[in-house]
Amino acid sequence: MRKLVIVACLILSINANAQAYKDVPFLQDFAEKFELNDSIENATLLQVRSDRNLALKVLSGEGLLNAYDNLLSSDLQYRPLLDMNIVAFDTYQKQFIYLTESSVLSNAWGGKFEVEHGLQSPIHFAMGSDFSTLVASSNSLKLIDKSGNSIWEIKENGLKLIAIKYDETQNRFLILDKEAVYTLSLEKPELKKIYTGLNLTAIALYKNDIVIGTNKGILTLSGSNATPSDINEKLPWTEITSIKNIKNALWFGTTKGAFKLREDGKYDYYASKRWLVDDEVVDIAEGPDNSVLIATKTGMSQINFVPMTLAYKAAYFQKIQRLRHIRYGFTANLTLKTPGDLTTGYYHDTDNDGLWTSMYMAGELYRYAVTKDEDAKQNAYEAFEAMERLTALPPMSGFPARSFERDGYEVGLHANGFSHEWYKKHVAENGRIWQLADDKKWRWKSTTSSDETCGHFYVHALFAELAPDQEWKDRAIHQLKIQMDHIIDNNWYLVDWNGKPTAWGKWNPKYVNSFPINVGDRRLNSTLILSFLQTTYHFTKDEKYKKAALKLIKRYGYDENANRPATTIGYVEGEDLSDRWNHSDDEMYFLTIPSFVNYSFSEEQRKKHFETVKSHWEVERSEKNPLWNYLFALTGAKTIDSEESAWYLREFPMDLIDWKIDNSHRKDLTKIEPNFRSQTYSEVLPADERVLHKHNGAYRNNGGNAKQEYAPYIYLLPYWAGRYAEMISEPKY
Repeated sequence: MRKLVIVACLILSINANAQAYKDVPFLQDFAEKFELNDSIENATLLQVRSDRNLALKVLSGEGLLNAYDNLLSSDLQYRPLLDMNIVAFDTYQKQFIYLTESSVLSNAWGGKFEVEHGLQSPIHFAMGSDFSTLVASSNSLKLIDKSGNSIWEIKENGLKLIAIKYDETQNRFLILDKEAVYTLSLEKPELKKIYTGLNLTAIALYKNDIVIGTNKGILTLSGSNATPSDINEKLPWTEITSIKNIKNALWFGTTKGAFKLREDGKYDYYASKRWLVDDEVVDIAEGPDNSVLIATKTGMSQINFVPMTLAYKAAYFQKIQRLRHIRYGFTANLTLKTPGDLTTGYYHDTDNDGLWTSMYMAGELYRYAVTKDEDAKQNAYEAFEAMERLTALPPMSGFPARSFERDGYEVGLHANGFSHEWYKKHVAENGRIWQLADDKKWRWKSTTSSDETCGHFYVHALFAELAPDQEWKDRAIHQLKIQMDHIIDNNWYLVDWNGKPTAWGKWNPKYVNSFPINVGDRRLNSTLILSFLQTTYHFTKDEKYKKAALKLIKRYGYDENANRPATTIGYVEGEDLSDRWNHSDDEMYFLTIPSFVNYSFSEEQRKKHFETVKSHWEVERSEKNPLWNYLFALTGAKTIDSEESAWYLREFPMDLIDWKIDNSHRKDLTKIEPNFRSQTYSEVLPADERVLHKHNGAYRNNGGNAKQEYAPYIYLLPYWAGRYAEMISEPKY
């Protein structure tokens, strides 16, 4: 039985009592985007369609366009079409049909279908039963049969026509204009008004209703009397431009993105460049292979829905992680010189290279424990060597640098085009953050925080547990020892090159107990240092670490601090980081809880630690964060939010570019009053509808600038932690 900690029965307890998620294929959505070719960059897009041959076509003011290789270019395939003024097109029996100034025609069926409509300046058409066609101009409607014979016609009708839709169930056409809805039966052609309204924009059939879009929301016409509902404004956006029923799912286009009605009455929202070329939707259509096509003002997006397991998704992200997110063995975000363009990506340091790397490394250790894959072991060892060097470069024993870089490149002078004058100013304003190593070739980044130390202790303990080679285990234990010794020898501080404590590396009792009990730092820092000491004692069996922990507990109340329930944390006026809940503290806390609970000195202490950890997990449950859930499971929890965790992983976007995203306009979300936790809505948004963030982002719904691609470890760590905790099954097909 795999185990993380000393008490194997804890894992057995998880398996016996918690409900693991069965990893069966689900429909993963992701976008493929097609932008206008430079030669037609100002073309006005009108319609989008796909046929049974899987072709993707867009009608524009510059003619018919082909979607290929992520570009929209002039469609040159049928040369006769180039000489025709195509004003609209559609599909019939999954073949393209075109409306030109003189006729309705197709290149399918051997090119035999072509009928002249006889109208001047046609604008819309729809195909009915047996190739019957209703064609509209600005002042006329004409129904013709498959031979071009006129069945019915009305002129000078005064319609402000927007769309025509064929209703197969009742063998009739629905005609929409700006202020009314009409029907035209094929059995006895007669124009009949069934609804009058204002600012109507789109129409579709859904189940037994007619769905109408307006510039202020949607309404339905129900039953044989077409009884209208109230206008529904509880939508992601209310200015409707298009409505389509695609395989019994209702899709809406708006001036701020597209959305799909779900079975539970809520909406999946597709907006921002994560999904669309731009957010001004002009048309929606069914695409090939279970996809949906969305034409916008400046391009077309194909939203694909592909059966996928969480395991397959993890394998995809693993490739991206290795391909674009490894810097000297560290995990690195990819900064984009040109927003959104991965080809312009480059690496640079962050303040938390050690922390982010520890999280990827932990995921690979979990993966190795589950699969025994040598690739996972090699990746973990490579990351370990980078982290090991963080304590090797500084001259202070056991002090972990934030990062390192070759001398002269530490602030991106060459990549970003910064001047040497800028660099001098940077040093003057920020101090000597970057220190020159003894070899005079490298610089290491100082001012290390508790976040970094937390990452080191979390992953080095995990490495000592799960790495298969004793020599490597011993190196990890050495890291625990020297970093713990540094803190003890420096009076419970991280002491930098200048002999002063860093801003956040402080666990000294005078500092910790200076905070009121409802300030998060008092509880968190007590938890961290006790966990660090427990961990080091567990692996070294050196009594000095246990004695140091007991001194902090008995003399300074650290166990009392650490064991206060999370509900005691609250707003404290005038205290730094206490004007709101600090979600970065959550990240440190949950990375620490397996060792805080499982390396406890006694069973009595373990039970107390577990109960306070559970109180924190209860507070965090609304985030549906799988990492919190799976780490909580590794403390011996019998119940976690398994389905919520899987939901988070399923909804995690495949596109990791930090696209600019805005949800502030949405009317379908229930806002709550401003609060200490900075939660905006009653429910956390799915990851693919909000701005990307690491696990410390929680409720951040808006932001982004497309200037980076996030490293995929933010998916990989929770996935493999879930597999290791046996909360996610092997993939089942």
